[in-house]
Order: sequence, then C-alpha cells, then structure tokens
Amino acid sequence: MAEQGSDSAVVVAVPARLASSRLPGKVMADVGGQPMLRHVLERCGQARGVAAVLACSDSAAVLEAVRRWGYEALATSEHCGSGSERLASVVADLVAAGGAPAERTLVINVQADQLLLDPAILETMIAEASGAAAEATGAAVWLPVITPVYPLIPEKIHDPSVVKVQRATDGRAITFSRSALPHVRDLTPEHWHSRTTYWGHVGIYGYRADVLAGWSALPPSPMERLEKLEQLRLIEAGIPIATFRVAADCFSVDTPAQLEQARALFRSQA
Repeated sequence: MAEQGSDSAVVVAVPARLASSRLPGKVMADVGGQPMLRHVLERCGQARGVAAVLACSDSAAVLEAVRRWGYEALATSEHCGSGSERLASVVADLVAAGGAPAERTLVINVQADQLLLDPAILETMIAEASGAAAEATGAAVWLPVITPVYPLIPEKIHDPSVVKVQRATDGRAITFSRSALPHVRDLTPEHWHSRTTYWGHVGIYGYRADVLAGWSALPPSPMERLEKLEQLRLIEAGIPIATFRVAADCFSVDTPAQLEQARALFRSQA
C-alpha cells in the first residue's frame, strides 16, 4: 500500500440515513450493545492509511451520537437520493478533513449497515486505487472510481436482490445489473456458471474527490432509474469504474431478519 503523504489523503465517509425505507432506524439499531453505525465507524477506523472517518446524515440525532462517539459528522439534506449523492453534497468538507487537494483525495463510501466490514478490504482498495502510478512515483494518483467484486456461487447468479457486475478483461466494470450478465446463448440458465465467472458487487466505492464533486452535474441516467443502482449514472456518463476482487460480499442489514442474524453473530463472538 502506498504511504499517504501531505499531498494525498484517504477519507472514509459513511452516509447514514435514519429513515431507511426497508428498515427504518436500522443504523442506530442495537447490535451487541452498541448502535450498528458505531460498529461500522470503528471498523473503518481500523484500516491503515485512512486520514479521517466521518458520518454524513440528515438526522440531528445521528449527528449528535456520532460526535459523542468521537467521530466527525456532517449534516446533509434529507432529499439526497443515494449515498453517493449524500457524500457529493458535502465533498468540500470531506476534502478538508483529509487535508489534501480534491484530485489527490480518495473518498471511500461505506454503507452504514455493513457492520461486519473487514478493514482489509479498505486497505486493498487504497492500494488498488493508487495502482501502478504510485509504484512509479511514490505518490498516490487515484483512479476515478473503484469498487470491490466477488465471484458468485451458482445459487446467487439469478437472484435479483444480488447486484451483478459485468467486467472487461482489464477489470473495468462494463455495467451493473440485477440480472445475470452475460447471457449464455444455447445453454439453460442453471448451467450458465459452467461457461464463465459471474461477479457480485460489494456496495463500497472509492471516489477521487474531484470526480465525486461532479456527481450532481451528471446527466439523468435511464438505467439507474430502471435498475435502482446509483453506479449506473457513472457508467452512462462514460466515467470508468475499476474493480478488484475480494473473497466474498460484506454482510449488510436490510431486513428485520438480517438484523436478528447480525445480533446472533455478535452474541456468538462474545
């Protein structure tokens, strides 16, 4: 991993919307004796190479709690349509927290419900986002956008709740979909996995801050509206998204059953 100097910085930002449509209040739900959001912030803070960890929320209660825990918190509008839009609305403050110019700042967007996040994923993202340029110059030259992917097991390939990524040979994301991509002609769907690797998407993004700053100026994305996947806005605007492989998806909480599963996991680790 490239060392971050005064000319470059990594900031981890966690968008935390209290009024979640599928499980309202989940970011402050108790898991193992403390709110879910606090678990996420603590895990982000364990990653090496991170200059600052912040939460971004439209809830005064969340902001107050985050500051009480000792983390920075930024107030955002309640009208943000996605986590990326929420971070983009306060990108100047995120850059200031890192202390480096926008084009030298990597903003990592971590979901507030990924309470079992492995900090090593963030460390790998930092290394992959700087890439060959860091090896040649000794300074981070961040890719525009980067995100982790993982190989899907056959049982998940046709599950619409699992977001799939179609990748080019260089690892660049061609597109994202809830459908299985690619379609294998002349073979029944249950056997598609025998011909190619299907990739699932881990909902963590690393944005170069100057790219994130342009989010609101990107044209409306028809595919984003159809699939309900924010990253398609970047794809349709021609902004490249690099990917890197991880072993598996990060456990996230979207339903009451998953919340109980998370509580059980923490009890088993106590």
